[in-house]
Amino acid sequence: MKEFDIHIRSKSDLIKAINKFGFVPYFRNSVEGFSIEENIDPKYWFGGVEGAWEWKGPVIQETGCAYGKFFERKAVYISRELFADFANYRRNGYDFDALYEDGFAKRSDKFLFDLIDENAPIISKQLKKLGDYRKGGNKGFDAAVTRLQEQCYVLISDFVYMTDKLGQPYGWGVAEYSTPEKFIGDDFTQNVYKREPKESYEIIFEHLQKLLPKATDEQIRKILK
Repeated sequence: MKEFDIHIRSKSDLIKAINKFGFVPYFRNSVEGFSIEENIDPKYWFGGVEGAWEWKGPVIQETGCAYGKFFERKAVYISRELFADFANYRRNGYDFDALYEDGFAKRSDKFLFDLIDENAPIISKQLKKLGDYRKGGNKGFDAAVTRLQEQCYVLISDFVYMTDKLGQPYGWGVAEYSTPEKFIGDDFTQNVYKREPKESYEIIFEHLQKLLPKATDEQIRKILK
């Protein structure tokens, strides 16, 4: 596998990168050069034209890849082929109910996970309303939804734009949440627990070693932990 070296000028370039490399972080991280931010034509980042921010939802929907805060609390695209092993490692072989029953998950995370699982796909605005995440209500939405993504129990399945009275979209895309089981389906559920978590970790670690030959093992362990 060649070193991670891409130049993104279109949504098609981004899709090809996800399919080729398997892991495509959105923002700069501990491994220099390993992100869209560092490999995109500037005019498609914040250049006043449709670009990476607008492509997020369509790329997720067209590829069926996993997208969420998977590396260092920052967003990453992960291909369907690699996500089952990545999630198995991060989940340490647990489904969420077992994780909670064994005392490894917070009650607040259980509450939010159940809301997402029962209502997926659901946009953050609706989710916060349903869960009473407001002043004087429940707290900790951002922290809990980030933990659930890091543990691979929740992902972002789309970005939805609000529309005005004329039906025209406006503002930033609003995150839509789901579970890998519901968004990816059988490709995920039939493969996520088929190996020991340690074996899944080794598969992902070796993949990243080949993808990032200039990165140290310590750097790779840091983004995976």
